[in-house]
Amino acid sequence: MNSQSTSSNWNDFNDAESQQSGFDLIPKGTVVPVRMTIKPGGYDDANQGWGGGYATESFDTGSIYLAAEFVVTAGDHAKRKMWSNIGLHSQKGPTWGQMGRSFIRAALNSARNVHPQDNSPQASTARRIQGFHELDGLEFLARVDIEKDAKGQDRNVVKLAVEPDHPDYAKLKGVPPKGNPGGGNSGAPAQATPAYAASTQQRAPVTGKPSWAQ
Repeated sequence: MNSQSTSSNWNDFNDAESQQSGFDLIPKGTVVPVRMTIKPGGYDDANQGWGGGYATESFDTGSIYLAAEFVVTAGDHAKRKMWSNIGLHSQKGPTWGQMGRSFIRAALNSARNVHPQDNSPQASTARRIQGFHELDGLEFLARVDIEKDAKGQDRNVVKLAVEPDHPDYAKLKGVPPKGNPGGGNSGAPAQATPAYAASTQQRAPVTGKPSWAQ
């Protein structure tokens, strides 16, 4: 009977398939496309502009952070998840918050195709958000790192966003290099479309490729 064979399977595991090595760590330095989501922690501070309940307060240290989950959206590691905290405030000093601000700046540059050295009005607009809700669901390129968890085990984390000055950005982001400033769709919001190329006063005219792709 079918029920008898099922019972047998759950007593004898010799014919069970071997475990897959799908949980091997992603190699350190791998660049992957990710979608970032924020786990709400319920901490708000109107003076800082932290609203919507997105921030989290650590009961152990009193630090404030965004609890971020990163899901790989394509490639060999698609659907893999990583978790990292984006620092907002620490009682130990400004470094934690400065690192968090730097990461968010780079993530916005990556998501909106803005060169990190571009200081044009369009680029400045692309680096502004109305609130943390704009980071929830943000898609960009990230570099995978490895660190120890609380139990001393290696785990994958995200500490750096990959910006358009990276030599492989155009290929990995699926954004074709453009020859004419302002042409095509960069995947950025309309007000931020290719901001890195719009700032021509400080750069030589674009001839064949954007400056970051040469």
